[in-house]
Amino acid sequence: MSETRKIAAILVADVVGSSRLAGADEDRTLSRLRGLRSDLIDPAIAAHHGCIVKRTGDGGIIEFRSVVDAVRCAIEVQNGMVERNAGVPPERRIEFRVGIHLGDVVEESDGDLMGDGVNIAVRLEGICEPGGICLSEDAYRQVKGRLDLAVADLGPNQLKNIAEPVRVYSMQVGVPAPAKPAEPGPPKRRSALSLLAAGYAALLILVGASAWYLFSANRPAPVALNAAAPAEAARLSVVVLPLANLSGDPAQDYLAEALTDELTTDLAGIPNTFVIAGITAFTYKGKLVDAKAIGKDLGVRYVLEGSVQPTVGKVRISAQLIDAETGAHLWADQFDTPRADLLQMQDEIVTRLARAMEIQLAEAEATRLKRTPAANPDAEDLALQCFTASRRGGFIGKEAEAGYRVCEQALAIDPKNVSALVALAAKFWTPVAIGRSADPMGDLKRGDDLVSRALALDPNSIRAHLTKAILLQEEGRLDEAVVENERALALDPDNVDAHANLGANCLGFGQFEKSLEFFDKAIPLSPNDPALASWYHLKSADHFGLKQYDQAIESARRSIAINPDTDPWSHLNLIAALALAGHEAEAHEALQRYLASVPSGPKTIAAWKAAAAPFARTDSPPRYLEAFDRYYDGLRKAGMPEE
Repeated sequence: MSETRKIAAILVADVVGSSRLAGADEDRTLSRLRGLRSDLIDPAIAAHHGCIVKRTGDGGIIEFRSVVDAVRCAIEVQNGMVERNAGVPPERRIEFRVGIHLGDVVEESDGDLMGDGVNIAVRLEGICEPGGICLSEDAYRQVKGRLDLAVADLGPNQLKNIAEPVRVYSMQVGVPAPAKPAEPGPPKRRSALSLLAAGYAALLILVGASAWYLFSANRPAPVALNAAAPAEAARLSVVVLPLANLSGDPAQDYLAEALTDELTTDLAGIPNTFVIAGITAFTYKGKLVDAKAIGKDLGVRYVLEGSVQPTVGKVRISAQLIDAETGAHLWADQFDTPRADLLQMQDEIVTRLARAMEIQLAEAEATRLKRTPAANPDAEDLALQCFTASRRGGFIGKEAEAGYRVCEQALAIDPKNVSALVALAAKFWTPVAIGRSADPMGDLKRGDDLVSRALALDPNSIRAHLTKAILLQEEGRLDEAVVENERALALDPDNVDAHANLGANCLGFGQFEKSLEFFDKAIPLSPNDPALASWYHLKSADHFGLKQYDQAIESARRSIAINPDTDPWSHLNLIAALALAGHEAEAHEALQRYLASVPSGPKTIAAWKAAAAPFARTDSPPRYLEAFDRYYDGLRKAGMPEE
């Protein structure tokens, strides 16, 4: 028997207590069910483009092309049942439970559907309250924000015969969603490190990791998605055009639309970014329109366009950023995901694109400012220039110093500019992080004063919390640094920076397994991140701590391949891991390369111990100190002299 796999929205409905109702009055119950089917249920299914897969005596399985259609059908039926049960004694009421899931199903040649996509919907119906609608997380993700109903998060549930727990959401039919507050809270974006405090002192991780900070000013509430475009294009203004569905199958439009909606929402969460509302952007769907024309029509500086293209066994997502003024293509990327994993990967896809946009929009805006400098730049323009100049200079050196001077100009115009305060703090923590500060405690104090001012102005500034964590790490106050990083993660659960910082913290506590989990979360979300070399360095340190020397070697080599001029610790991780893995000849060769290519790094075990002393303190966890001892043993074995 032939079969076809596909993604479908599955609705399963069943009557509560049907046996009891039939036992009390079978004829009347069956008559009422037939009436409901002809007058309410079947018309609702047809109106919302559903297809009945299977009927049971008291329910059925219905397939929809869109989760939105499935939920709207369920709401129509459940609201209709409220009206029909009015005045009916409770023991005689007909009530439905409804479960909805979006997932992979197998369609048999006779049209029947099988697989987990159906099984999960069946189990959701089974745990639903009478008169309610239960959605899986995959289904809820498609409709959140679209429907004005109260929703309860029931958390992960272990459903019968389903291997992994499923997060369940219960829609409360007839109960409107809570009103949104007048002042939005901190923006949600669907995704620097001080590695020295975290362990193995990856000296430049702070330099690399801060490269992804976009700066916010005193951060008024983010521009609403339905706000009108300004007469003149605002900085960081962008429209996300509907991603094109290249499958040739209109039934797959829902996926491209869902990705477009989520990406629009996530970009709107970037501080001070103006994003055209999705309802306006969708008027361009399927049209061949010039980016310059769109920029003029909508008053935006940038246009993001892309496509979703299914291929054999996988789906390719492509995106490109266009300068609406010149029509130039500023950035492009594409990546593939297995078709079966697409729904699970959807959040990761959106987060990765949004993070790339953070970096690219800042770069594009800085280039624009350099190309056409404003006669009287405001503080936010100056803060943006400061960020890009200091980042390009590695947060230290002549170019970085020029950037910091621009930050000071911004603060002269607006002493309350949070962007400039946080950016300028890097001038002080960076020299401490790489061991070039003549006054470490003084520099940390100066950096902390700036960040404290930023947090006083905006307690919900994610970047300020992350920078505060860096300063605390440099002071060896890891417990407090964790609190700051966790605060940032609470403000934005998908924040890549917070995940990476917490990975560094866990490494410093000797929690190598947990640290790897954080880095394994951060790396896929930002695979081209400026801090990627540092992240792989810390993964190498984690594997070294776990005595997984082959994996430590692989991660160290990745770090060095990404950035050959990376800090000395990445090279030494490789040397020590090679030696302890039994590759002594390779370890010796790697040591010689290190001595030749990193002349500023310590050349003896004693010198390295002195450099690592602030991070391998006597009060460090025993597991962490033991790893340091093995690290020095590996360097000895490779041929590094003691004195």
